Amino acid sequence: MKKLYTILIALFALCGAAYAGDDDRVEGWNFGVLPCVSYNSDLGFQYGICADIFNYANLYPDYRQRMYVEASRYTGGQTLLHGQFDSRYLIPGIRTTLSASYQYDPMFLFYGLNGLEAYDKSRDANQETREARYAYRRGMVRVLADFQGEIAPHLNWVGGLSYWYYKLGDITLTKKDKETKEPYEVYDPTKTLYHQMCEQNVFSDEEATGGHRLEIKAGLVFDTRDNESAPNRGLWAEAYFNGSPDIFGDGYKYLRLAAHLRQYLSLWPDRMVFAYHLAYQGVIAGQAPFYNQQNISTLFLRQTCTDGLGGINTVRGLLAQRLVGDSYAWINSELRIRLFDFKLIGQNWYVAANPLFDAGMVTSLYKGEELAAFYGKSVSDLQKEALKLHCSAGAGLKLVMNTNFIVSAEWAKPFIKTDGDSALYIALNYIF
Repeated sequence: MKKLYTILIALFALCGAAYAGDDDRVEGWNFGVLPCVSYNSDLGFQYGICADIFNYANLYPDYRQRMYVEASRYTGGQTLLHGQFDSRYLIPGIRTTLSASYQYDPMFLFYGLNGLEAYDKSRDANQETREARYAYRRGMVRVLADFQGEIAPHLNWVGGLSYWYYKLGDITLTKKDKETKEPYEVYDPTKTLYHQMCEQNVFSDEEATGGHRLEIKAGLVFDTRDNESAPNRGLWAEAYFNGSPDIFGDGYKYLRLAAHLRQYLSLWPDRMVFAYHLAYQGVIAGQAPFYNQQNISTLFLRQTCTDGLGGINTVRGLLAQRLVGDSYAWINSELRIRLFDFKLIGQNWYVAANPLFDAGMVTSLYKGEELAAFYGKSVSDLQKEALKLHCSAGAGLKLVMNTNFIVSAEWAKPFIKTDGDSALYIALNYIF
């Protein structure tokens, strides 16, 4: 708990030091250049630098343009370079959202498929037994371009392109021996779940090492929120298809449906909001490679990581990427309570709390026949084990500046022991 307080105080102080203003009005350009100081139970402490840049013009709390850039690293090993741009005015009448990311993780978390693997903490990065069962090495390049245009008031069409490049392999984490100074492998790569699944042909040789994916997006968005970063009321619904043709010759082509319903119910005007998010994502035609199945499709990145289910983006408290299936559904719900407001250095601030409850489940099995051979069970038995609900509950604390800049701390605990102990996330933004 002392770590939590220390990080929060540091973040709040940095936020205050990074922003300055002449009066209470928020107009024109608003810059925030900060050290990246955050914490994620799945990744460790984050350090680096980030900048959040708004051009409000005279539209506050909305903005004309927003740009976000980040270069950071987690103590768990992940390296991240990320840039994002969002504007309704770059192309007249079209909302344009662009982002590009590079992520390298020498120990990307992998708990198997469909939630079937019973998590054993003693096998998770144990240097005494040289076992890191739940990891493999992953590099990823991601480029997203999404466009929205108005069909009718509050109703938009959406279209876009998404490109990913994945490079996967066995973990290769080395250290130097204290006496001989010779490098050695910290963990035995042959003991990982990923390596064993590769050996037993759950993944094909080509699939196991990664590849390229291009997705074409098309759908609809309905949005009546009063503001985007911390809505007090309104509805935000999306339904769109991501189609991936086999243009890279790897044999994979698919059509994936993503559907989201988010509603914000004002219980006490500007003070208390009940918010919930119902979501479904699944492959409805064709077959997707396993390394692409954990990607949660979204039109606007609130977190730079888009992997699920489990972790900061989806079912909080569960181990990151705990549930990876051919299709899955989940719910997020929370009560957002605005505790008090204040003004500091010419900016508008408030503090809020958010008790939360999340749940999610795999709704259709991925690689059922291959996993049946791997585990020595029937497909029907695996379905009974996989298609069950995973729940968590917890609470969060928010520091909000000028509506759009939100420092978040959340803690959640899963109901099922093999989904993890509990998780703490200190980052930016509400997750929906």
